[in-house]
Amino acid sequence: MNQDTSAILGDPYAGGMKGKKSEMTGPLAGHVRSGRRYVPALGDLIQMEDWIRDDLPDLVWPALLLAHRGTGAYRDFVHWQRAVQQDLAELVDARKLADGLDGRLSSLEILDSQHPDVRASITQRAAEHDLLPEPVADVLATYPDRPARWLAESELRPPDQPDIDLLMKAVLDAMTDGHREAIIKCLHTWSAVQAGTFRSDEQTRELLKPYPNDPSTRSQADSAIRASWGAMKGVHLLKDGARFDRSIEWAKVFWGMNSISTSCVRRRDVESAGEDEAGSEEGAANSANDHPQGGDHLERLAMDLIASYVEALETAPFRLYDNEVQEVTAGLVMRAGREVVTALGYPALWSSEHGAHVNRTLVEVQILVQWMSMQDRTIYQRFRDYGFGKAKLYSRILDELPTDARTDGFDEALDELKRVSHNDIVIDHRTVDTADSFSGKSIRAMAEECGLLDLYRRAYYIASGITHSEWWSVELHSMEPCLNVLHRGHLIPSMSLGAGRHVATAVAWVDQLHGLIRTSLRILGTDDSAVASAFAWLEEDVDPEG
Repeated sequence: MNQDTSAILGDPYAGGMKGKKSEMTGPLAGHVRSGRRYVPALGDLIQMEDWIRDDLPDLVWPALLLAHRGTGAYRDFVHWQRAVQQDLAELVDARKLADGLDGRLSSLEILDSQHPDVRASITQRAAEHDLLPEPVADVLATYPDRPARWLAESELRPPDQPDIDLLMKAVLDAMTDGHREAIIKCLHTWSAVQAGTFRSDEQTRELLKPYPNDPSTRSQADSAIRASWGAMKGVHLLKDGARFDRSIEWAKVFWGMNSISTSCVRRRDVESAGEDEAGSEEGAANSANDHPQGGDHLERLAMDLIASYVEALETAPFRLYDNEVQEVTAGLVMRAGREVVTALGYPALWSSEHGAHVNRTLVEVQILVQWMSMQDRTIYQRFRDYGFGKAKLYSRILDELPTDARTDGFDEALDELKRVSHNDIVIDHRTVDTADSFSGKSIRAMAEECGLLDLYRRAYYIASGITHSEWWSVELHSMEPCLNVLHRGHLIPSMSLGAGRHVATAVAWVDQLHGLIRTSLRILGTDDSAVASAFAWLEEDVDPEG
């Protein structure tokens, strides 16, 4: 495309950056300061989007076809585009035809509304070019409310294992194979070329002419296609802000159905049987600590509460599209739960002095969870972004340490901190906010607003960034990626734990943890039957006589 980037990105100073002071030295050199926020030079100009989340569900038809028949199936898709365009050339505007045959289900739905003959041409030509083989049609049939249901009309049914296997392959290929991603995204370009509506600079045209058959230019062409695809999407949105509303609506259905039809997968679930057995023995040893003076059962009780919490979340539908609310809430609860379980394994910590960090964490998480639930949903992403920015700042401060002063493992630790900042390797886009908290309010102010000021006054203490439960530390220690590719790499609570004997204090921790778990489940609106099933053991084991 020869679209001027300013038409897409707008005025570089429109975000209020003009006249702001740019940092010249220190770990945030090159950032523009606005109050206590430090924004990268391009930070306000770039909007990072997740095409797997928002766009892949709409492009699931070609993704499934390529997964089933191989990358070469793109040729049949291109031939199908040409045949349909020839059928409808006198009936539908060329640009609308090009946009309608870009591989998106929602585009087919829009194109179908243009003329009565559209649907027949699309389905007839798709059958001629074998674009709807039975395995592909079977997967599509498992999703309700998908756009253009007429494309593969069949009775709605739950997916079986072959359906899940093919879908997993399609999603994994799109997520991990840059060439496969480019082929899918090039469908729009090929459609526009055949319709005579494609416009581009000469260099891009030369790259695309032999694509994807020229190995010497394929990688460069892949990059150009992926970049121009985002620009074309931006142009569509400039012309019509509602252009992809149906696509987003369908994406939410797609990921929601994946949450219901498939389970989360932890790393430990796919480890070797020998490693699993070793881990189980170690866990049993850790939980079998002998506490002769009482409280022996508390560590196990706390672990059972956490396990039931995770069970309730994972047996209820998971919002895989806008997953920030559940991830942040579950991550914070798990962060507090892990603190309690670890402290209960060491009776010397069962005191107000050495266990202060446990009290503080429980109170802080209770306040955060309850206060955020009273705000607009965007607060959860603000919480995450604040943590990402702090991880970036910490990594830059550490990176100032001279090479000769770095101990063994320093660089690996620094790389890990950079990773959890979720900053792009090439484009520095992560904003650093040095305000006292992600909300601009103190914990005390939040406690007052959600009616927990008395709890704050009794139990809250000053602590470090980890005790602050900043998101980078929560993600690093308490969460892990779900290995089920159909769950879009969302984060799930990690069940793997690292390695004063006042029983009343320990009991209070467990009671407070239980209350926090129940509060978070209520806030998340977790299905009542899933909660009841997960905690049924607790009702059965409670002895009213103590």
